[in-house]
Amino acid sequence: MVCENTGGLFQYSKLFQLYFLNNLVLFLTFSIDGYLFVRNHIVVRELVWPMKNYICFCIIIAILFFFAPHPAYTQWVQTSLTNTTVQAFAVSGTNFFAATYSGVYLSTDNGTNWSAMNAGLTNLYIHSLAVSGTNLFAGTRDSGVFLSTNNGISWTPVNSGLTNNTIYALAVSGTNLYAGTRDSGVFLSTNNGTNWTAAGTGTKNMKVYSLAVNGAYLFAGTEYGDVYRTSNNGTSWTAVRIGLANGSVSTIVVSGANLYAGTDGGGVFLSTNNGTSWTPTIDNYLTDKRIQAIAVSGTNLFVGTFHDGVFLLTNNAIRWYNVSIGLVNLFVRSFAIIGSNIFAGTGGAGVWRRPLSEMITSGAVSPNEQLASFMLDQNYPNPFTTSTTISFTLAERGFVALDIYDILGRKVGALVNEIMDAGHHSIEFDAKNVSDGAYTAKMRMNGGEREMKMVRITN
Repeated sequence: MVCENTGGLFQYSKLFQLYFLNNLVLFLTFSIDGYLFVRNHIVVRELVWPMKNYICFCIIIAILFFFAPHPAYTQWVQTSLTNTTVQAFAVSGTNFFAATYSGVYLSTDNGTNWSAMNAGLTNLYIHSLAVSGTNLFAGTRDSGVFLSTNNGISWTPVNSGLTNNTIYALAVSGTNLYAGTRDSGVFLSTNNGTNWTAAGTGTKNMKVYSLAVNGAYLFAGTEYGDVYRTSNNGTSWTAVRIGLANGSVSTIVVSGANLYAGTDGGGVFLSTNNGTSWTPTIDNYLTDKRIQAIAVSGTNLFVGTFHDGVFLLTNNAIRWYNVSIGLVNLFVRSFAIIGSNIFAGTGGAGVWRRPLSEMITSGAVSPNEQLASFMLDQNYPNPFTTSTTISFTLAERGFVALDIYDILGRKVGALVNEIMDAGHHSIEFDAKNVSDGAYTAKMRMNGGEREMKMVRITN
């Protein structure tokens, strides 16, 4: 039976109906002496099967949700390196290294597969990595610096002269290798780690969380919100903190003439004069100012935060966008940009990858990403009987509305109507008081809307 340009109620008794529109499965519903409403101006081809066998019904349900169109989300995807904290990345040719709390890992296929490279490492808590020619250096917690000359196949300790063996940061400038330590400042090696000496006294007794090189200058980010600068390998240091907020300087990144500092609580700061003065970036919608990592792609700035995931600021933008959809762990410790992809190292969930093009279009935040501040998952179980769980992920804090509608478009349930924090949420839909049939969950946030189909049945 074909209905064209018509609407009305069609009554069937003890039958299941499977509905198609333009050769696509739309939905399946059934009732006992129930009614179905067909909207005006919709062409529906109707296939009616009398079914008395519950197994047959389940097969049809499976077909329905296999062929039914579902919303496509662009999002972060987890690589095969999981269940560990990723403190830093390093790249050497086609070799991509990750410093984790379970050792050093290597990927040779753009982050798809990872292999542990820990032979000779006596401590697997790796804080930092640095590449100098064919040498790879790893800074550990409590065991100093290790050197590999064969891409991580084997490691040897290189700690002579170090008075503190917790290495938070490593940096290379020519033949000089610098190490930022816990409570003992910066150390310098001029012979690939064979010997170390304290790089002056300007950072003595300080925790040095970050190091960066820009031309002749070396910058050190420290515990109490100070950045120190040297142009003579540490013989003398100058504090350059005019305009910086209080809070540890957890990361420093150089991009051309721009120097970015990420602070623990004060947000992101920019210097265009090698640290002589700093200005804060805009903080609109930057809901977490505990900055752990920074990455730059052209005029686009990414930051990883302590508990709200990844944020993006594009050139001339008036606000930050949270671009964390898909991340199950919003503690982002490190970044790497390789080709067209950005990688994020998380605090416990390994390495995640996402194409830059999903977030950036012609130098601006993509229109899809501006609305992609939330994701609605398929309910479970589905089909369901008396109740089902609906899960969703928020990339940022905001007002959320989640309602349930029947096949006639009538609201039958209001599950959420409040401001909620970023992260993953689950809520139960109590369906004891609704009849069997097809339902739609509609979620609204930040001007965007997501829908998800589900089916209630009776045992």
